[in-house]
Amino acid sequence: MRGVGTVLGLVILATVVATFARRWRMPAPSLLVLAGLGVALLPGTPQIQISPQIIALVVLPPLLYASAEEMPWRELRAVWKPVGILAIGLVLASAAAVAAVAVLVTPLSWQMAFVLGAVLASTDPVAVTALGRRLALPPRVQVLVQAESLFNDATSLVLVRVAASIAIASAAASWGAASGQFLLLAGGGTLIGAAVAGVVMLIRRRTEDPVLETVIALVTPYASYLLAEVAHTSGVTSCVVAGVILGGRGDRLTNARIRLQLHAVYGTVVFLLESVVFSLIGLALPAQVRALADGDHAWPLYALAVAATLVAVRLLWIAPLSTVVQRGGGVSRLNWRIPVVLTWAGTRGVMPLAAALSIPEVAKNGGALADRPLVLVLTTSVVVVTLVVQGFTLAPVVRASGIALEPAHTEREEVQARSRLAHAGLARLEELAELEAVPDIVLDRLRRGLNARLEDARDRLAESDGTAAATETADRVYRELRRDLITVESAELQRLYDAHRISDTTRRRLQRSLDLEEARLADV
Repeated sequence: MRGVGTVLGLVILATVVATFARRWRMPAPSLLVLAGLGVALLPGTPQIQISPQIIALVVLPPLLYASAEEMPWRELRAVWKPVGILAIGLVLASAAAVAAVAVLVTPLSWQMAFVLGAVLASTDPVAVTALGRRLALPPRVQVLVQAESLFNDATSLVLVRVAASIAIASAAASWGAASGQFLLLAGGGTLIGAAVAGVVMLIRRRTEDPVLETVIALVTPYASYLLAEVAHTSGVTSCVVAGVILGGRGDRLTNARIRLQLHAVYGTVVFLLESVVFSLIGLALPAQVRALADGDHAWPLYALAVAATLVAVRLLWIAPLSTVVQRGGGVSRLNWRIPVVLTWAGTRGVMPLAAALSIPEVAKNGGALADRPLVLVLTTSVVVVTLVVQGFTLAPVVRASGIALEPAHTEREEVQARSRLAHAGLARLEELAELEAVPDIVLDRLRRGLNARLEDARDRLAESDGTAAATETADRVYRELRRDLITVESAELQRLYDAHRISDTTRRRLQRSLDLEEARLADV
């Protein structure tokens, strides 16, 4: 019962902090980590033990799947070469550099230093996606950062397994076997993820039941993850591949009503899981520090040295890669702002913490695995440092770089697309009018609606050019008055229901219609 109360309190804390983070326009992961750390330092706070099984089996699959679903196929195909280089080469370089620094500045043995390097080698897809939502990065830059964090986990997972086996058995590494294990993890996970996506597409094409569609969407990430783990391949890779495939075909599998419902359900799930898991990172650190030996008081300096190493190696790796890519694209003047943004966006998060917690506690000889507590503390500390320091400063770095898309650019692109859609609809109406296949009264009604959308698009384009201040004022007044009318209509609807003039079904249907209209007004 106490555990249930703790979980409930954690959910409430995380939800409140995340809500204020959105209102204050602050990075929610960074604020949640600080909130968790602050709560953990309060006297009387119960000690929370994070289970790696809970993170791996409950939290990670839906978050990874949701991140992968957002990956656009077009941009992913354009950046797959640099993504492959970063997902393998940069992970290996980061692991080697962190291990070398840890041997020099920390009391870790070389075996456990290798474990630390392997754990922290890859960026975290959950943290990268959560932080990236607030940034108006160019599409290819955004996809490059996200795709790297999604596809580098297979490399990191192999390194962690190899490093852990060396630390436990004190045996030399078999790099040939490690290469085979990487192919098994990545290749097997890819095949299983693709197979799960294929089965899900066959099922979803044959159903239009919103409840069943929602259940399938929620079960899919867990099915792909668990099937891959049972087959001793990479559950992370399987989940990511399934998400990328289904995300690219989602519009063809469901209708608009079901898409609205799935978006709302998954948005709620992702919000809760992200809020809780980032709070747990902050909550875990003080307990891990208390578990250290008395002589390890310099762990903050160790953590800063490791975090600085990760940033430096990432910059030294990305800068030459960016140079080659830009020269290959015919760019005469090299742009150093993109490597800086890509470097600063490489945060660590949930995945390294789960990997560190999965390290066995005992060695092959039956004794306790030396230095495991320090590896946990350094891993969590580096995660906290990157989420807080890089998280709070990423948006200013992006703004200072000048590569962020201006809001006016995004709005203009959307309005132009709306205008093209309205023109396409009007052209189709003219074809139907010539065929005389539709009554004139219906054609006139549809034509008025499309013309209204077209006029609205023209007005908004004029606003963006700064030539329609009066139109902007009228539009704002219209939205305010329409919201007021919607409030009145909602009250009248409730009155009709209370007076037993309409059924609950009718009330819900009409209320949803009013809600959708109000949401559209808010998006304008």
